[in-house]
Amino acid sequence: MDVPPVSHPDWKNVVSGKVKHQFEFLATNFLLGYLTLQVKRDSSPQVVQKCAQELHDIFVRNADLISVQRDLIKIFGRDVLSGYLYEVLEVKSKIMHGEKLLLAGDENLLRQLPAGNWIGGSIPYFMTEEGGLTTKNKIYVTELPEAVSDISIKIYNSKSLDSIYIDAPQNGFSIIIMPGSSPTHLEFALHAPDYKDFGHSPLIGWIAGVHLDDLGKITPKVFYGPDQTMLEDAAVVIHAALSSKYIAEVNYVNIFEQGEGDTITFPQDGFSTSEAFINGVKMNFADYMTKNNLDMRLPLVANYFGARVNVSFQSVDPEKHEVRFYAPVFAGVSYKHSKPLKDYVQQFTEKIPVNLNKHPAFSCNCVLNYLYSELEGKRTGKITGPATFGEVVYQLLNQTMAYLTISHLR
Repeated sequence: MDVPPVSHPDWKNVVSGKVKHQFEFLATNFLLGYLTLQVKRDSSPQVVQKCAQELHDIFVRNADLISVQRDLIKIFGRDVLSGYLYEVLEVKSKIMHGEKLLLAGDENLLRQLPAGNWIGGSIPYFMTEEGGLTTKNKIYVTELPEAVSDISIKIYNSKSLDSIYIDAPQNGFSIIIMPGSSPTHLEFALHAPDYKDFGHSPLIGWIAGVHLDDLGKITPKVFYGPDQTMLEDAAVVIHAALSSKYIAEVNYVNIFEQGEGDTITFPQDGFSTSEAFINGVKMNFADYMTKNNLDMRLPLVANYFGARVNVSFQSVDPEKHEVRFYAPVFAGVSYKHSKPLKDYVQQFTEKIPVNLNKHPAFSCNCVLNYLYSELEGKRTGKITGPATFGEVVYQLLNQTMAYLTISHLR
């Protein structure tokens, strides 16, 4: 069982007496009596941090004991031990212990890790228990759940990616990471629904990126953990099989809805366009956007038989009269500009399914949501994970929150 990092606020809450538990592991009770007394005498941040570290460390040293695992559940809940930000040394220890990991962080941190059962991608934006956070100093770790019985880790390029669903387990799920704007990313975005056996097994993942200040200076990277290979153009994938007692499902939360405005279609598939049909009338799309003062923070939204799919705006080139997107538009699909949002966090929380009453096994949010809705420091319920340059739920998505759940079959 994963032990949350010492940075998690619940460690401090326990040693300071803000929350109280009756632990099963006797040594923890003895140590906690000593630690709470120290904090009672001196509640300075330095002492509280030191005591939280000591409590954290005794759980790490004894994490294999059943009583300690039950005590972790008392502190953090049965379903919250899914993903947290860790220091590099902590992540190294997890890899060396053979843990199966999904990692997100700055490429300079991921370069320092040893080979092992992991894949990773570059990104400095995260949704955490404490709210949105931008950091290049920690790695977000998602440990694959105990329900996973076997894994295979593979590399795909733009020519081999069409076999990803064929390689997927019969009962399980696959997690994919691709570098933003790479040929592999573009191939997947345009053709995923055409792949053989599309949708036969849950596929979820994200698009690696960089700090927005580094756009054009640094390229996004993905990492193949088994031999610590860093790649600028490839997809790294964990295929995870589940025992017959469990089932995996993927889904997403999209807070954007089609507005009441014009119906927009495009003459061809692609990540950019000069022309569009507005209510059936052909015109330059860049000129249309300028004339109608469309808010580029709000995506185009298509309705696929009830499933809303966003296409986010990247830029408008006034000289070339061209519009670029973060995901492709498809010819023949009807789009509408999204309704505006009043309160992102409130609308996001309201749209989380009522049956999603636990932490997902994995989740990610879009960096555009993070930026445009100013999520730095704001919490989005129990949903944590990297804020990415695109999300994958069977196919590429934009400005959504994607999540994976694993359920026990009754």
